[in-house]
Amino acid sequence: MTANPLVAEARARHLAGDLHTARTLYEAALANGLDVAEIRFRLGILEWQCGNGVGALAQLDDALATAPDDLRCHFVRAQVLHGLNRFADAASACRAALALDPASADLHCSLGNALQALGDHANAIDAYTQTLALDPAHADAANNLGISHRQSGAADAAERAYRAALAAQPAHASALTNLGTLLREQDRLDEAIVLLRDAVRVDPRATANLINLGVALCDGQAFAEATQWLARAAELDPHDAQAAYNLGNALHGAGRHAESAAQFRRAVALDPAHADAFNNLGSVCKRLGEFGAAADAFDAALRLRPDFIAARNNAANLLRVLGRHDDAEAHLRIALTYDPRHSATLNNLGNVLKDGGALDDAIDCYRRAVASDPRNVVAHSNLVYALGFQSETAGPVLAEALNWSVQHEAPLLASQPDAHARVAARPMSVSGRRLRVGYVGADFRDHCQALFLVPLLAHHDRERFEIVCYANVARPDAMTRRLAGYVDRWRDVRDLDDASVAQLIRDDGIDILVDLTMHMADGRLGVFARRPAPVQASWLAYPGTSGLASIDYRLTDPHLDPAGSDRHYRERSLRLADSFWCYAPLADGPAVNALPALATGRITFGCLNNPCKLTDRTLRLWAGVFDALPAARMVLMVPPGASRARIAQRMHAQGLDAARVDFVSFRPRAAYLATYHTIDVGLDTFPYNGHTTSLDALWMGVPVVTRVGGTAAGRAGLSQLANLDLLELAAHDDAAFVETAVALARDVDRLAALRESLRARLERSPLMDGARFARQIEAAFDLMGNGRSS
Repeated sequence: MTANPLVAEARARHLAGDLHTARTLYEAALANGLDVAEIRFRLGILEWQCGNGVGALAQLDDALATAPDDLRCHFVRAQVLHGLNRFADAASACRAALALDPASADLHCSLGNALQALGDHANAIDAYTQTLALDPAHADAANNLGISHRQSGAADAAERAYRAALAAQPAHASALTNLGTLLREQDRLDEAIVLLRDAVRVDPRATANLINLGVALCDGQAFAEATQWLARAAELDPHDAQAAYNLGNALHGAGRHAESAAQFRRAVALDPAHADAFNNLGSVCKRLGEFGAAADAFDAALRLRPDFIAARNNAANLLRVLGRHDDAEAHLRIALTYDPRHSATLNNLGNVLKDGGALDDAIDCYRRAVASDPRNVVAHSNLVYALGFQSETAGPVLAEALNWSVQHEAPLLASQPDAHARVAARPMSVSGRRLRVGYVGADFRDHCQALFLVPLLAHHDRERFEIVCYANVARPDAMTRRLAGYVDRWRDVRDLDDASVAQLIRDDGIDILVDLTMHMADGRLGVFARRPAPVQASWLAYPGTSGLASIDYRLTDPHLDPAGSDRHYRERSLRLADSFWCYAPLADGPAVNALPALATGRITFGCLNNPCKLTDRTLRLWAGVFDALPAARMVLMVPPGASRARIAQRMHAQGLDAARVDFVSFRPRAAYLATYHTIDVGLDTFPYNGHTTSLDALWMGVPVVTRVGGTAAGRAGLSQLANLDLLELAAHDDAAFVETAVALARDVDRLAALRESLRARLERSPLMDGARFARQIEAAFDLMGNGRSS
């Protein structure tokens, strides 16, 4: 070390932070030829402190030209090169220094850092291992060793290294964060959250620590607490797009959707290339009903990342809601070019194809989705439900429903083996207390289910029964509010997971829990699998089986399920005296018009069922009717575009001329009902009959000829006609169906009389007697209560 007073003064000023004066004094000493290597070294450090990496490097190179074996210069030069992102040069500088001092743990660690930055994790691991051999307490080396192991896919080795770092330095914030995020990736969430909390405690102003903790809490559904930490991160660094993005995720999870959208908008304003934020913004906007904004957000995400499969699926699902089926299908087929086995994409494509009537192709998609990911509970439910439209016997549906139970219900039941005994021990009735009935459904809204829920909920005996609804409704509407007005308690459970909903039901002390959705969209069978109520039953969704061991009863009627059919169901069947359905049209208009054939001079058949019911079997059945009536026409409700083209091709293959068909699109309810003003006779579908649609037709004065099938869904027409005393319109074989439809079409006087009388007949029947129906449902609840669960 030089004893020259000028150099000593320069060093003193340097240490005191007076960098300007220090530089002047260093340069004066150089001008006097004093200690050139030392002063160049000092100037190199000073320039680096001033943010001048290039200048620092020049000074250090000059120092080494004078003193090539100066270890300090080599070491600092390596740090400067690393800071300039010249990682290969930094590694060379470290190796030059190590040639002078091979026992330096810090030099081995610096070499490891440079190699790690280059992505050379194998050699970085060797460097860090050497560091720890020389200095076992070198926490930074152990932490960085963990990073390289993790990048190499060696999670166990990474965990050991992180724990070694924490053993050496328990408050090492980076090691706490790295180990916490590693355990989070391994679904060891409780352990991860403890570590991530410690990281925040050590360095509470590091936004990365706050974000990692918030993300882990979101994984654990602790959205309220996650929101607090992530809001703190966004406050500390208002320009951090990741803080805004993850805060948006937390707010979305907490059900604060408008605030969530605002954060996603902040994220994309801060980082216009943040495709994930655009995608999530689209999802929230869709949830808020802002479909235009949602479409724009999904488009932005896909412009940034055309192979973004999740965004393609989200865009497709939105387009499906908007009725743009061809565009939805196009997105999904593009997504499959990137990953042909992507389970969610296959499921969503199945939905679009099913909507358009391509039932067999849809079922194939659902099967492929389940094969690709057996845990995809939604796709598996869609498969179970879709098979009902295809199957002429109950066996295939029951078999797949039982498969669903094995895959998705059995693990939940096994995880809580005492659940059945626990709830079964709960008293069903207490003196002075009403029996508590809970209804779980996704369609407490402007949906066909409301046509059947209103008559029941409005007529329940509220002195004997306390009614609670658990509504899994994405976008509540005026009908939601109307239905809520009929019940004692209304629970919005859309933002709760199945476990939370099950606990809420337990806390509410529900005696009988009724599923209204089963395997249809947005069903909550995972709630029922957790056995939150002593007795659990299904009704309304569709007349079939859930396949669940945890659902004890299913409601049906004697026409849907005659004697001998109970073997088709896992649940015990309870038959209502009259009908599975009780109908309310929920529309002031339109009125029934005169028979259209009187004005047109020809018979117009119609079927406004979901196109997925237009099976080849149905088209072949109808072909016999059209062969006998060459002047007749048909009205079908099928989405425009490829769906109609496919249906037309299939009709041709079954002997039907599509030129005789008038296609109409889906319409709001009043306009949809008005479509019956053009229809003289309804033709039912097979093997899955019309349910709501047939009742709508009858309400509008249109008689429906049905083909009775071998499943409950295929006997819906029989059930409804039996309750109207019109069994002559129910045919038990194909020939009888054709004969019945043709005879009715040729009897215009009878058709006109039916047109005038059907609405009144329906109003007088059990199918529209809400009070009678409610008493029958309540009698079934009494039987369930007395029999308890099996």
